[in-house]
Amino acid sequence: MRWLFLGLGILFEVIALVFMKKSNGFTKLWPDIFVVFFYALALGCLILVLRRMDTSIAYAIWASVGTLIVAVVGIVWLKEPVTAIKIVSMILIVIGVFGLEYSDK
Repeated sequence: MRWLFLGLGILFEVIALVFMKKSNGFTKLWPDIFVVFFYALALGCLILVLRRMDTSIAYAIWASVGTLIVAVVGIVWLKEPVTAIKIVSMILIVIGVFGLEYSDK
């Protein structure tokens, strides 16, 4: 169950970040409302995850996978430029997440 809530929390955070971009610096009401709503859901999920997972592992995975997904969404959906350094950095994030997950085993 912790992995489900971790995944949902990351998804909600990514959605909040996309709405943050669409809010144009908090100048549009509806995207602003969605930012607050999805961040509340994201943090609620993280609170549930922290009941059963070490904080150092949960937050590191949360932050790194969220960063990876936001980078992909930025490239694919928001048409941000893709560079070799972005690709290499995303690969390193994936390697780091696997390393964290298996560090206790």
